[in-house]
Amino acid sequence: MGKGERGLKRLIVTADDFGLSETVNEAVETAHRDGILTATSLMVGEPDALDAVARARRLSSLGVGLHLVVVDGKAVLPPAEIPALVDEEGRFRNCLACAGLVYFFSPAARRQLAREIRAQFLAFKATGLALDHVNAHHHMHLHPTVFGLLIEIGREFGLRAVRLPQEPLFHRGRLNWSRLLLAPWLALMLWRIRRAGLRCNDSIFGLSDSGGMDTARMLETLRQLPAGVTEVFCHPATGDQRQSELDALLNKEVAAASREQGTTLIAFRDLG
Repeated sequence: MGKGERGLKRLIVTADDFGLSETVNEAVETAHRDGILTATSLMVGEPDALDAVARARRLSSLGVGLHLVVVDGKAVLPPAEIPALVDEEGRFRNCLACAGLVYFFSPAARRQLAREIRAQFLAFKATGLALDHVNAHHHMHLHPTVFGLLIEIGREFGLRAVRLPQEPLFHRGRLNWSRLLLAPWLALMLWRIRRAGLRCNDSIFGLSDSGGMDTARMLETLRQLPAGVTEVFCHPATGDQRQSELDALLNKEVAAASREQGTTLIAFRDLG
């Protein structure tokens, strides 16, 4: 960020899990068309990814990125090609810590992980959509092995921006212990982002409120935005417990708050 931009407030509003279900896809389309949503992250291996892509093609102003899945989801490659990563149905481990240990200590798993990450980038490229950004399901790109492969492979596919999952150290007047515990990993990630010449957000909101970014929390968040580039992410869907997150994205008071104090709504592609 240049010196003249440090006082500016730019806001990226992202929906994760695009492609997971039609209810998620419908929420993303509605929230962008009628609300404040500016970006979304696509899970290319999930059942309704094709439906998500069809909707995204109708929304040229929506920034669509890759939501890399290496835990708690469906792989793109067949199970026989990546047996160290998935079960016989092609699903990754649900245990994040277990997966992280395997990726760190097993050379075979790392080789298979690289192939799967490349396959997911290839699947995204095949959609014909411009790559707005990359992040990972459950923020597994915080894992040094996953992030290293993401950068290395992503360069071949035009990677320009990634999510930095860094909430403020003090959140709602309290010390953010998760941010404190993640500080070494976040510092390493930011160093690697800068070394690779990539763009990222300066801060993020949504980690502490994952699954609960309703109207009240969204308003509270928007009214305390710091200067710089902030990403607010959520998980909207229609007709289930995540309807409240969609309602927040469509709320008129939230829309007004998102533009207060000169805040500009952007996608990752607008970061230089």
